[in-house]
Amino acid sequence: MFYNKKILFIVIDGLADEKIPSLSYKTPLEAAKKPNLDFLIKEGRGGLVTPFYFKKEIPTSEDCHLALFGYHPLKNNPGRGVLEALGLGLKIKKDDVCFRGNFATIDDNLKIIDRRAGRVSNTEILIKSLNRLKIEKFKEISFFLKKSFGHRFVLVLRGKNLSEKVTSNDPKKNNEFVLKIEPKTKNAKKTADFLNEFLKESFFLLKNHPFNKKRKLPVNFLLLRGAGKLKKVETFEKKYGLKACVIAGGTLYKGIGIFLGMKEIKVLGANGMKDTNLKGKILTAKKFLKKYDFVFLHIKATDTFAEDGDFKGKKEFIEKIDRNLKEILSLKNTVIVITGDHATCSLLKSHCHLPNPLLVFGLGRDKVSTFSERACQKGSLGKIPQLQLLKIIFKLILTPN
Repeated sequence: MFYNKKILFIVIDGLADEKIPSLSYKTPLEAAKKPNLDFLIKEGRGGLVTPFYFKKEIPTSEDCHLALFGYHPLKNNPGRGVLEALGLGLKIKKDDVCFRGNFATIDDNLKIIDRRAGRVSNTEILIKSLNRLKIEKFKEISFFLKKSFGHRFVLVLRGKNLSEKVTSNDPKKNNEFVLKIEPKTKNAKKTADFLNEFLKESFFLLKNHPFNKKRKLPVNFLLLRGAGKLKKVETFEKKYGLKACVIAGGTLYKGIGIFLGMKEIKVLGANGMKDTNLKGKILTAKKFLKKYDFVFLHIKATDTFAEDGDFKGKKEFIEKIDRNLKEILSLKNTVIVITGDHATCSLLKSHCHLPNPLLVFGLGRDKVSTFSERACQKGSLGKIPQLQLLKIIFKLILTPN
């Protein structure tokens, strides 16, 4: 542990945004009333964090979080499916192939009407039915689905000679046709063939399921992406010498913490959704700083509001976060770091390449007096690549005042 200082590392998902005309050309963060965030940065330091992303792609949650913790995604990302599976508490084997998935709505021509099937959440009965499916052409391959939060699930394939080197069937846009899953290597042909057969039979099952009789948006298809296999990685504690825990509602973020060897701390009502138990999460983080050197606290719904195009909801949720942050203003010997993983642009309804504002409390002060994208441009911490953030924080902790 560094000079008896604890670290509370808060990631507000999709925090940064673009200027919104109907918010007087302010971002949701700029428009929000946030006295506690403003207090923390006024008494702390500001900067910007540039998100990690691969060329010609938009930043992803998993890559950005790994980068925030100093793990290069090219070497360390096992695949989104693996991280989601770990976050659900699944005991996956090293040769299992894991996918993250959405329940979706398509028409009879395989055109996507809604990638999230109206953000359906009560999918337990559908998952139970799908887990009973038998794919006669591939008796040697077993599979199971596990519900995640909302419309999401995890699919795990188990058998010999399976490969994660397959494409997604998700074009990531509505009004596009479902894609065929293709092998990226010769050894992946068996896996791709199984998945295409499984998807065909699951479509028939879901299309005719009683669950869909009264639904305006039938839940009739599975969109799969993020294929991966478990891999070994240096734990956070071994890498940095800090005993760490994770507090999150979303399964991906739990999974990232678990993957890096952090202890998951469960909070009643923390669900990764808009009604998550914010107060409970923040109070729990405060409590466990007594036991752990590094507490990773993740807050998801800012990203969800922006992906839905609901910039007013995002602004109001930021205000809700701020009200609950009052509980941590009196922490002693604690460095508080607050930033986002990637920006989520409300008008685009998607992740975007903008940098996130950064707040560091407990390591000196600069002249930034409000926590926002524009204000933090003038912060003394400058513009920091995500992969370098923790290294810089630790250097600041170790530098005598």
